Amino acid sequence: MNIFDNQVAIVTGGESGIGAACAKALGNAGARVVITYFQNVAAAQAVCASIGGDDRAIAVQADVGDEAAVERLFEAAEQAFGSLGLLVNSAGLNMSGVMLVDMALKQFDRVIRSDLYGPFLTCRRMVRALEAKNAKGRIVNISSIHERAPRPGGVDYDSAKGGLSQLTATLALELAPKGIAVNGVAPGMILTPMNQSALDHPNELAAKEDAIPWKRAGRPDEVAALVAYLLSPAADYITGTTVTIDGALSLTMAQGA
Repeated sequence: MNIFDNQVAIVTGGESGIGAACAKALGNAGARVVITYFQNVAAAQAVCASIGGDDRAIAVQADVGDEAAVERLFEAAEQAFGSLGLLVNSAGLNMSGVMLVDMALKQFDRVIRSDLYGPFLTCRRMVRALEAKNAKGRIVNISSIHERAPRPGGVDYDSAKGGLSQLTATLALELAPKGIAVNGVAPGMILTPMNQSALDHPNELAAKEDAIPWKRAGRPDEVAALVAYLLSPAADYITGTTVTIDGALSLTMAQGA
């Protein structure tokens, strides 16, 4: 028997990177999976096919920062597979690289809406569904080491991830008495499309990996294995924490001076 047999999971941003790896890990462990995608329907369909087709996984186009789109997502998931028990928030945008003085409000709002409003809306809808059935559940929010390790040019992304850390912790306190666990995962450098430049340029990748104490970047499947653990019965007593997976990169912030 697989650990997620008879479980239904939503994974946002499931068409690529960490989200795709999480969807596959949960599907391979028995869950029926609903993934969201923003534009790349072909990639989303390929992820679903790798899990087992329409009776095992479906893809729903959704802008997670839009309240109506999130409602449609959950309605589609419930219609396809029934009651939900697991949620992974992986959809998000990366930092713009624009300094605050030059950043348009539209750019700041774009990232905050995707990376913070999105998890707020999906978590709220998930909790409402669980409470309606007096059911337990588990949520994992994919954050970043930059929730606490800021970078110039990252005011949009770093602010969103800092807020996501507090959203995760606050929800864990609110929901623990109801048996709903909420945790975060904070990756460092993971070889996904968010790091496409490093993937395309070996010298850039080598320089960045040299800055990581473990001397390599992480893989999406490593993050997915951690997420699957946090969603599993083995992690029943874990809630309200964010687990870092970064090869000790975040520990180097105050080194060298």
